[in-house]
Amino acid sequence: MSFDELNLIDPILRALHEEGYTNPTPIQQQAIPQVLEGHDLLGVAQTGTGKTAAFTVPILQILHQTAQVARTAPGRIRCLVLTPTRELAIQINESFGAYGRHLPKLRSTVIFGGVSQHAQVQTLKRGVEVLIATPGRLLDLMSQGFVDLRTVEVFVLDEADRMLDMGFINDIKRILPKLPSSRQTLFFSATMPAQIQELANTILKPNPVKVAVTPVSSTADTVTQGVYLVDKNDKADLLEHVLKDPAIKRVLVFTRTKHGADKVVKTLAKANIPAEAIHGNKSQNHRQRALSNFKAGTTRVLVATDIAARGIDVDDLTHVINYEVPNEPETYVHRIGRTGRAGAFGTALTFVEDEERAYLQDIQKLIRRQIDLIANHPYTTRSVAPVLLHGGESIKRPKGPAGRPPRPGREGNAPRAARPSHEAGAQRGGSDRNRATGNRPAASSSRPAGERAAGGAGSNSGQGRRSYRGGNNSNGR
Repeated sequence: MSFDELNLIDPILRALHEEGYTNPTPIQQQAIPQVLEGHDLLGVAQTGTGKTAAFTVPILQILHQTAQVARTAPGRIRCLVLTPTRELAIQINESFGAYGRHLPKLRSTVIFGGVSQHAQVQTLKRGVEVLIATPGRLLDLMSQGFVDLRTVEVFVLDEADRMLDMGFINDIKRILPKLPSSRQTLFFSATMPAQIQELANTILKPNPVKVAVTPVSSTADTVTQGVYLVDKNDKADLLEHVLKDPAIKRVLVFTRTKHGADKVVKTLAKANIPAEAIHGNKSQNHRQRALSNFKAGTTRVLVATDIAARGIDVDDLTHVINYEVPNEPETYVHRIGRTGRAGAFGTALTFVEDEERAYLQDIQKLIRRQIDLIANHPYTTRSVAPVLLHGGESIKRPKGPAGRPPRPGREGNAPRAARPSHEAGAQRGGSDRNRATGNRPAASSSRPAGERAAGGAGSNSGQGRRSYRGGNNSNGR
């Protein structure tokens, strides 16, 4: 099946084709037609199965077609997507931007904690049709009168089980009464424990359509995997050392953030190793030029974030290097699945610093294998302990934005109830995850400036945006 067979309108099909997609993932095949028909949907799907496109694509079409018929006043919030983390919120917003680039009257924005609310409020005042939000900041702005949910037509609750784990269920229950009862609801969760099932029963209309897919959790036998244990400050030197290998003909280097991608390119330039970066802050022309150079072999090293790399499909990609370990294990599978294709062999190398050991442990559990340790290199360290698949201790995942621990001195102890909601919204720092766990950093954000710009502006320009996509083909999101 192709996207052309899903009864999608031409502007959306054109955007999908421009993204390089031809075949929908299983959840997209099942969900898109049902959502287009107006059904409530209960989806059991993990990140990396393509669920983001499974709801963003049909929502864009519904909002576009409804506006043409009903002549809905512009600037009213017609779709609300609630998600547990700022990273996922940004990715979803980029999805709406990418797929809706030819629907100029549909604007989206994202709001989350950990940054000043000023830019988010100004965007809301100008009017948006699609709002992607984390629970804490949404409640803050609702209490200040900046968000009105009475015109919402489609409500998406994404990663409900993570909402439960992070303590957001009560926040969700406070938001639900503010939504119209006539809305269409899409409910996604990776697992369905009793409390999540109970929540789904209260949110969804009776007899919702159910869609369940199995996540990608295995790696190809054609990909050789290796791990380097390295101190954080030695990663750049290690990358330079590894790239001296002439067997590395064409390599895709993954970073977690846009700022990190640019930093790696600058570091390699100082070592006279030409490289280019692609991410959401780069213009469409820049990304296309960088990707063309990479495919043609003019550029040997391409540095990318996960979002921007979705759609890269190069058959003779010899190596993938995880300069930073992804904080979602499925993302690792998708990253390294870009090499070792079409009967060729590939190599995936992962640089692991101390605070990333928990992510490596999650990865090894998911793929059910111990990744080989590469110990013979100039930057070996005893400060980063090996991660065992069996018999090792459970490693605690770090907290904070992008999986980083909060910086020293950034945690406050004042309880949320100690000050009015509007003050909390203006002064509170840290992500909504910090709010859920009781960690309350100060107002300044620990996210790089480029990342803040991507989330804070919230403009749906469609320039340089990619959604979070799963699967080992180039079409899953």
